[in-house]
Amino acid sequence: MEKGIKAALFDFDGVIVDTEPLYDIYWNEAAERYGLGIPHFADHIKGTTLPDMMAQYFGDRSEAFKRQVVEDCVAFEDQMDFPPVPGVIKFIQLLKANHVTTGLVTSSERRKMKRALELLGIESLFDTIVTAGRVTRGKPDPMCYQLAAHDLDRLPSECLVFEDSLNGIRSATAAGAQVIGVSTSLPADTLRPLVSAVIPDFSRLTFQDYQIWSK
Repeated sequence: MEKGIKAALFDFDGVIVDTEPLYDIYWNEAAERYGLGIPHFADHIKGTTLPDMMAQYFGDRSEAFKRQVVEDCVAFEDQMDFPPVPGVIKFIQLLKANHVTTGLVTSSERRKMKRALELLGIESLFDTIVTAGRVTRGKPDPMCYQLAAHDLDRLPSECLVFEDSLNGIRSATAAGAQVIGVSTSLPADTLRPLVSAVIPDFSRLTFQDYQIWSK
């Protein structure tokens, strides 16, 4: 790898796959069904692990109720599709062809990720994978990105992160990483003040773009 080129860390939902609209529909409907009384509930939990969400929003419910919420979510994820964000797989392949180390950092559970990565055929593209089960403090805490950087024998400042959610951007920034915003979930104008650059997807990116961002 060329000296000075940063490792690449990718969030999953909203960055590698365009699943956020599916989650928006599911969690907004679920919030009504569970009587949370929180409008646009999906916006509040983007980038949040399921255990953190359960603790914050369902901590006062019975254990049976909480089990049902988790079981409902698992059932949804076990049948959901994983449409790739345009150009992302080719872009990661391009990085690997240029000897860039890569990592996947997601708030999702390993169970879901095993199915998703097998369906997409992309598990071999990542040098490390950090899922919810490896962290005790989810996004916006920096722990997940610190773990990924450590796995790759890098400092977080030596990593370039691709994120779509505010919690994810806050997590990567707090870790000390440079962030590229992907405007699949939020408007570009919302992301722009918080990141180094904003992209709508990966369809037009070149390795030269990555080199510029890395320096």
